[in-house]
Amino acid sequence: MQAIAHNALSLLIVQLVVIIGLSRLIGNGARWLGQPLVIAEVLAGILLGPSMLGWLAPGVMGALFPADSMPVLRMLSQLGPILFMFLIGLELDPRVLRGQGRASLFISHTSILVPFALGALAALVLHPRLSEPSVPFSSFVLFMGAAMSVTAFAVLARILSEHGLLRSKVGMLALTCAAVDDVTAWCLLAFVVSLVRASDLMHAGLTTLLALLYIGFMLGLVRPFLARLGARVANKEGLTQNVVALTLMMLLASAWATERIGIHALFGAFLFGLIVPKQGGLAEALAEKLEDVVVVLILPVFFAYSGLRTQVGLLEGASDWALCGLILLVACVGKFGGTTLAARLTGMRWREAGALGILLNTRGLIELIVLNIGLDLGVISPKLFTMMVIMALVTALMTSPLLRWMYPPEEVARDRVPLIPFIAPVEQAPFTVLMCVSQGETGTGMAVLARALTGTAGESFQFYALHLVPPAALREQEPGRGDALSALVERASGLGLQVRPLSFVSAEPALDICRTAEAKQAELILLGGHKPLVGRTPPGGTVHEVMREAGTDVAVLVDRGLERVRRVLVPLGGGEDERAVLTLARRLMRSSGAEVTVLRVTVPGRDPGPARSRALVDELFPEESGRVQFKTVSHESPEKAALEEARHGYDLMVLGMEAGGRWEDREVPTSVLVLHEPARATVTLASVS
Repeated sequence: MQAIAHNALSLLIVQLVVIIGLSRLIGNGARWLGQPLVIAEVLAGILLGPSMLGWLAPGVMGALFPADSMPVLRMLSQLGPILFMFLIGLELDPRVLRGQGRASLFISHTSILVPFALGALAALVLHPRLSEPSVPFSSFVLFMGAAMSVTAFAVLARILSEHGLLRSKVGMLALTCAAVDDVTAWCLLAFVVSLVRASDLMHAGLTTLLALLYIGFMLGLVRPFLARLGARVANKEGLTQNVVALTLMMLLASAWATERIGIHALFGAFLFGLIVPKQGGLAEALAEKLEDVVVVLILPVFFAYSGLRTQVGLLEGASDWALCGLILLVACVGKFGGTTLAARLTGMRWREAGALGILLNTRGLIELIVLNIGLDLGVISPKLFTMMVIMALVTALMTSPLLRWMYPPEEVARDRVPLIPFIAPVEQAPFTVLMCVSQGETGTGMAVLARALTGTAGESFQFYALHLVPPAALREQEPGRGDALSALVERASGLGLQVRPLSFVSAEPALDICRTAEAKQAELILLGGHKPLVGRTPPGGTVHEVMREAGTDVAVLVDRGLERVRRVLVPLGGGEDERAVLTLARRLMRSSGAEVTVLRVTVPGRDPGPARSRALVDELFPEESGRVQFKTVSHESPEKAALEEARHGYDLMVLGMEAGGRWEDREVPTSVLVLHEPARATVTLASVS
């Protein structure tokens, strides 16, 4: 061992290899026995400590964990709980606590108050026997109460998942109560730490005041900033390394601030994770990036360090083991008994109430973190620390077997039904439009059209403005690229329309437009066209690729100074896209009150007549027949007939791809919106702006 660890760095590397390897090895056995992995990691830490390795092979333990290496291992072990408490905060979604009803609130409060009270009573027996005389009784009582109130939220969530209880009544109640328990217990613990670290009551009050001010700062200023950061991550830009670096710096700053205030760094990490927005994917993306590194590499160091501090040999004689049994009894009676009785009083069956009590009696990593804080502060002695670690292990180990006995699979299947309190009301999906802008001047017309598409009573809307930056633009530093969306956003704001801007670098603009539309569940992709209808031959380019790949409707707006949508012309030529075009025109009519004129152009000798188109208009506009004018024109050139009608003061002409022809740019007197349905029609527009 000494040859391998010839310096401090190589010794640390050997320690990490041994800690991670033993944790994984025992973890495989724990999973085979139906126990969560965290239990195996705690056991691995104890096995490496004086309770096992130091007893069987003290020379090996002395070489592997010499006294002069402990400061380094201790500091490294402190990083694991900080990151893990941040992950716990990320997992706690405040929305879970909303609308839970009086029953769950009653159970939550009871599962905190009963173990806290029993822990305080046990302190009367434990303080004179297991505490140093210098420890104030008030601090000891508060610490024991907080330690007994803790539930291992992360371990509980994994147990619920493994037993298929996440969507059951018992599972949702357990998660809610555990969330409330942990938040309350950590607030109590922060208060206890402030009391212990303060030299007198005045300093304790000052610490509490600073903590409250810091919480207000985090909620009032940092949380809105994180919400804006989360909105950026929700788009195609994703969670970049810069965003991860900024988040980690803010996390460490929050931990430092609470440590400096005097309520421990873990509280700052937990609070920061709690305020990270759970919508938009920021919390999920951060957890995905950090969880493996924290759980596999850093956190086992904390377990090993805790195991090195756990000395089962300190429990000498029947009296010490009796006190250990008393602690275990108080912990189980407080959590299991209090929760079960409270759940039964709310009307739950005994099996459900018992299962809930077993789940909330789960302890583990959170309990170890609390105990290490108490030991570092000197509130509890090494002997009491060992007893409490044994209690945490036993309560965690008994959860899965007791749950299988109390709540067998047939009971789980019986209760796995949708629960009204935990399911948000089903709302109609919003009408979503993705507006793609390359040049800023085309954005104003898109904003006007977007405003005209909204206004239908009882319907919600979402508008996204997408700007794709080609890689060459970054190299050439083309001016004005960053302002491409500003005209659209400014015009939309003036119209009272909320538009969410999205922008990122793309080497495949057509595919990225389609991917973004799919991710945002857009019902319409709106592109900007430089030239109207340059012929029936597909010109290629981005428009053609988008129409070929998109799974939703695609519309191209050729803007001729669109300022309002009051009069709409819809030329029809008897094609298959007539229904889609008329449906869009109906939306414009109902949303903005526009007058719609349907122009049916027939070609002499080549058209069966307008009867089908007239029937379609009557079908789609049953209540607006007075506001829809249906005109029939016979003309050799449908394009010229539409152009002649368009010169009569229309704001917008809406047509399908099949109505396109060979039109000259200078001939079009009004703005044109050309609609394309998926896997249909021929592309007749050339370019995108």
